[in-house]
Order: sequence, then structure tokens, then C-alpha cells
Amino acid sequence: MSDPDFMNTLTRYKEIESFLFSQLPMFQRVGPKAFKKDLKNIQFLMQYLGHPERDFKSIHIAGTNGKGSTAFFISQFLSALGYKAGLYTSPHYRDYRERIRYNKTLIPKTFVKTFVNKLIEDNILESELKPSFFEITVAMAFLYFKQVQPDYALIETGLGGRLDSTNVIVPEVSTITNIGFDHMNFLGDTLALIAGEKAGIIKENVPVVIGKTQAETRPVFEKRAQELNCPVIFADSLPRVKLLDRLAAQFPAYQHENLYTAYYTVKTLHKNFKLTTSIIDDFKIGLSDWGFIGRYTRREGPPQVICDSAHNKEGIESLMQSVEKEEYDKLHIVLAVVNDKAMDDIWPLYPQDATYYFSQARIPRAMNKDKLAREARKAGLRGKVYSGIPGALAAAKARAKENDLILVTGSIFTVAEVI
Repeated sequence: MSDPDFMNTLTRYKEIESFLFSQLPMFQRVGPKAFKKDLKNIQFLMQYLGHPERDFKSIHIAGTNGKGSTAFFISQFLSALGYKAGLYTSPHYRDYRERIRYNKTLIPKTFVKTFVNKLIEDNILESELKPSFFEITVAMAFLYFKQVQPDYALIETGLGGRLDSTNVIVPEVSTITNIGFDHMNFLGDTLALIAGEKAGIIKENVPVVIGKTQAETRPVFEKRAQELNCPVIFADSLPRVKLLDRLAAQFPAYQHENLYTAYYTVKTLHKNFKLTTSIIDDFKIGLSDWGFIGRYTRREGPPQVICDSAHNKEGIESLMQSVEKEEYDKLHIVLAVVNDKAMDDIWPLYPQDATYYFSQARIPRAMNKDKLAREARKAGLRGKVYSGIPGALAAAKARAKENDLILVTGSIFTVAEVI
């Protein structure tokens, strides 16, 4: 990657970002047609790059909800222990480089530029396999982690597990947060089938931490772990920890499960890990340094604004339970979703006494704002349509009183435009 004879084809970083977004398919933006049904492309890229996935220690994280939060929490716990952590998550909010971090800093622009230009020079992007946006980004992350050598790299799956592009690593621990109904056209239409896909990240002799015990999924994980001779730990069945409960009290209720999942993942790695008062006191500050945003993020008021990326049934259900515990006079909801999201089971979760501001994100995958409003009105939700999410939020702020609450939600892309 450092050949002195290599001349950059794209010289400005913004050109690199634009090239990635416009030339390569990305599920989060264009939907199902970006999905790959095997690991051939990423295996090809790993061979091309000299198998960087073999040259750093990792923790692999899958699940329906909470895997990003859990990855951030583990990173901060490891930082508090004095370890240098790498972090790969997706998608991003404001900056593409949020996907790849080391020791609380984003991957350098120079590395991204050099990496992409080398692929262009070697005609990798025009090869018969034509790697996707996600595959290119995973490969970049793995090569970067090989270079910087974190003590542990936290690797979040994108979609599923068994066929996810990240599933070429052999981690120190596999972590699965919970199983819910999302991406059923890819992963299956029962919790057991979806769990089977997520269980694809479990590797032989590698311990696995399960964040949530569920009757439909527990046998799936136990069977897979037994087949591969893996210790299996169900985090929610292990003892509660007073100091961790103190930390959890600072977060919305839906994050408590993720905090315990992260804690017991680190305990699986380092059995002598113990929380201290100083770790608890520094946790939220350290988490902010990692760039943890978009999960029940509060913005300065009045009125109070909360931004949360909940986008499926289980996530929205947990979000609304947390919102119900807030003190406010009236609720205003800025809502925009993606067009391949099954909404029939989701509409009843949104409160009918809220005022809605319907809009759409600036991505091809966004549900049309007028369609969103029509569907919402059939479900008994009332509000006006706005051409853009920032404008919808501005309208909510103008209408809301000092003691009201504004919630911005529906997808990560909704939150990304105002965070």
C-alpha cells in the first residue's frame, strides 16, 4: 500500500467519498440489490491484501438491535483497562470514517485515499466479482487494524452473520446481542431461523456471549456452540453488579441489556476485570470521546430534543418505553423511514396523541414522505409533511412549548441529518 511509484487517481478526500457512495452498491442506501449471498468477494479481497484478518485480535458482534452500542461499550471498557481498541461499526452518521476507529480516533483520510486508489489502480473495482461498498469498507478496516495493531478490534456485523462480509475473522469472543424480526427477506421469518444466521459468527473453541435469553433462540445457540465445542454464556442470567447498575441508571432502559452484554464479554476475555468507581465516573465521558451518538442522544433545549435511530419493531418498542418515562407536556415526533421496512407491526407502537412531522432522508432507499404520511394516517397518526428532515425539526421546535419533548427517529439516516 506504500509503493512510492503509486500515483493517486483521486487526489481529494471528498472525491474518494463521492466515488464510494456513487459507484458501489450499499445496502443501507439502495436496499436488497446490494446484498451478497456468499463470502466469495471478501475472501478474494482478503487474499489480495495478504489476509489482514489473520493479523489482529478481534471480538465479533452480531444481533438484531444493540450491536453497535454494545461494541462502543466494550471499546470503552477495554480503554478503561488500558487496552488500545479498534472499532468497526456501520453505518455512519456524518463522516464515512466513523465506521473505522482506533483508540478513539477516526481512520486517517490518507489511508482511505491510498486504499481506494490502489484498488482503482489494480482494477479490483472493475473485476468480475465487483466488490460492494460494504465489502470494500470491511477490507479497508481489516487492513488498517493489521497496520495499527489494536489489542482488540471490535467488529460489528452489517446484516446477519453467517454470510456477512465480516465473517472471515476468528475472534477471541463472539457476542450476539438479541434476536428480533428484521431483514426477514434475507434472514428468515422466524426467530429461530434468524438466530441460525446470527449464530454463523460462532467459531470452533471460541466462547460466545449471548445478550438476551429467548425461548425460541436459546436452543439454536446452544446446539451451535455444542457442535463447535464453544463455551456459551447467557449474560442476562449472570449476577447483577451494583456498580454496573449505577452506570446503567445513566442510560435509557433499553441500553441496560447492552451494558451487561458488553460487561460479560469483557469478563469472558479478562476474568479479573472489575468495575471501579472511577471507571463508572469516566464511562460516559470516554464513550463521548469514541463518538457514540444517535442512540437516545439529547440535544440542548428547551424544548428537549432526543434523537434515536430505532428502526424495527423491537427497537421502537424499547425506545417508546424509555420515552414514556420522560417528563413532558406534549410529544412531537419527527419521523422518516426506509421504503423496505414492514410497518404494519410498527405503527401501533407510535403514540396516537403525539404530533407528527413526516419527512424523508436524502437517500434512494427512503420512503416517500407523502406515502409515509398516508400510511401513518391510516394507523391514526396525525401530522404534516415536510420536504426535508431539518425543516421538519425546525417546524417541531417552532410549534413545541418549553416543556414539550421532540423525538427524531425512524432510521439512522433520519438522525444523521440533524445530529
